[in-house]
Amino acid sequence: MTSIDKRTKANAIRALSMDAVQQANSGHPGAPMGMADIAEVLWGDFLKHNPANPKWSDRDRFVLSNGHGSMLIYSLLHLTGYDLSIEDIKQFRQLHSKTPGHPEYGYAPGVETTTGPLGQGIANGVGMAIAERTLAAQFNQPGFALVDHCTYVFLGDGCLMEGISHEACSLAGTLGLGKLIAVYDDNGISIDGEVEGWFTDDTPSRFGSYGWHVIADVDGHDPEAIRNAIDEAKQTSNKPSLICCKTTIGFGSPNKGGKESSHGAPLGKEEIELTRAALGWPHEAFDIPAEIYTAWDAKAKGQNAEAKWCEMFEQYRIAHPVLAAEYERRLASTLPDEWYDQVGEKINQIVENKETIASRKASQNALQKFGPLLPELIGGSADLAGSNLTIWSGSRGIQNHADGNYIYYGVREFAMAAINNGLALHGGFKPYCSTFLMFSEYARNALRMSALMKIPTIYVFTHDSVGLGEDGPTHQPVEQTATLRLIPGMSVWRPCDAVESAIAWKEAIESTNQPFSLIFSRQNLEHQTRNPDQLECIKKGGYVLKDSVEEPELILIATGSEVGLAMAVASKLSDRAIRVVSMPSTDRFEAQDRVYQQSVLPISVTKRVVVEAGVSGGWGKYTGFDGVVVGIDTFGESGPAKDVFEHFGMTVDNVLATISDMLSDES
Repeated sequence: MTSIDKRTKANAIRALSMDAVQQANSGHPGAPMGMADIAEVLWGDFLKHNPANPKWSDRDRFVLSNGHGSMLIYSLLHLTGYDLSIEDIKQFRQLHSKTPGHPEYGYAPGVETTTGPLGQGIANGVGMAIAERTLAAQFNQPGFALVDHCTYVFLGDGCLMEGISHEACSLAGTLGLGKLIAVYDDNGISIDGEVEGWFTDDTPSRFGSYGWHVIADVDGHDPEAIRNAIDEAKQTSNKPSLICCKTTIGFGSPNKGGKESSHGAPLGKEEIELTRAALGWPHEAFDIPAEIYTAWDAKAKGQNAEAKWCEMFEQYRIAHPVLAAEYERRLASTLPDEWYDQVGEKINQIVENKETIASRKASQNALQKFGPLLPELIGGSADLAGSNLTIWSGSRGIQNHADGNYIYYGVREFAMAAINNGLALHGGFKPYCSTFLMFSEYARNALRMSALMKIPTIYVFTHDSVGLGEDGPTHQPVEQTATLRLIPGMSVWRPCDAVESAIAWKEAIESTNQPFSLIFSRQNLEHQTRNPDQLECIKKGGYVLKDSVEEPELILIATGSEVGLAMAVASKLSDRAIRVVSMPSTDRFEAQDRVYQQSVLPISVTKRVVVEAGVSGGWGKYTGFDGVVVGIDTFGESGPAKDVFEHFGMTVDNVLATISDMLSDES
């Protein structure tokens, strides 16, 4: 059989990419055509993967951070033998296809993460590399390199211009993530043209200052130079590596190669024909000759690699049966038996303690009780551990303990959240991270990506309202809880006391298909007394905390610190039929059936008042036209928390005054 040279293999990527973009009349052919030679060397000569089992735990991870070039990864997956057919390629960018415009996690096998929002892919890669190294330290034993794989990331100018790349890559260098290898597609072009007008960074020096191993000035179209660079990177074990490859965007296109016109639009039929001729590619659109498929096919190689690993794992199971069982459990994302055996008792202890404490402290207490049951728990804070209270007695920083479970992120909220996603995507961990609720704004797009990918990351947001006090409006969140609730698939919990805080943590830990935002207070919250039925209903997101004997004439709905306020208001109205509903999670409440929802909020009771120290928008569906929201629709003020709450009407007297007309006999 005639051997297929590396350029011909790379040209198969170019052809599929330009043909798919042309058929869709939409897409980005330039990057796949420019990076095809690099991709061919990496996937053909280095990448450890098994197309027949895309979830093999010890595979190398490949992340296309410049996700607009999605036809690069789709071509690679198709050519190497993944379950991604030529018909799937032809359906590029079509509704419900496996090949959407940007790589989407869960659509095509082999796509490790959703990319497209530039810079987040490299941050995900940092999380994957942290997961690999930490998991290796926890499970590898002499003679058994059970966890031993690399994380490869392709990225472009856009990724490097995004600030998140600085946050993530700075931390990666500090951590010395030697199995993280990034390849920079230095083609000098972005959507607006030649980047020298807006991006003149000395990228090699920048990454050198982070502590990365930098390989500069690699010819991205020379397979031998690319191979040597990747070899060098793999031999550098104490630093992440950046390979800077000079490439031509739209390589092979006679009139659009090297120009922005190949970046984000089809080449056009005439230019594609000229490109076929220039590349020496005589085949029709979507026609890949059998011998080229054979040259690309990675199934046998991948199956052999996984088979060898499985043989090692069986020996590992004999030598270390407890560790082997634990490894399998964690990679299967199932919780330990001890969790289910003990979590109920742990929560009962919190109930019996009846503590009046800040819910951020209640969160830490929950971690203290739950943490010993969860070896997979890994967390961190954006330089606010002492305020977020995310450290528990079993926390050990990975900076000093390779097998640790705590990450000191520094002031890097956006990267922290995206790294959190990478940890979850890698597998083997239950990750959480934390900052002030106000600074969820910095991390917002990574939170959205968690929800988009349906991955069970946990976000801990403290200092949840104007109750923050003296730090003033720059630090006082008023709209953040409401906007988090708007993210589809994000479960948002604002507990009212230590018991609800523990339940919120339990629900987050047990989640397998959605992220959680847990929102906690700085100020103390009074313990609320509940019967067993009420305790059971907390997990339903909303429940009756206080009720009247007869049908209520008014319902008070509250969350977080305002539940205590609502209870105090109700006690002042002991001669009236008042129901108090605690609503720690609106999304969870709305997931219940209508029978339950109406048992809590009966349609017959139209007089409703919502009390929450935040913007009032969004609560109208609970109050209806006859109800009132006592909220805060301006920015905050600096002052002691008590004074600020009084200023904004978060008081018993103001709530009573607000609802007095609703309770008058004439109403």
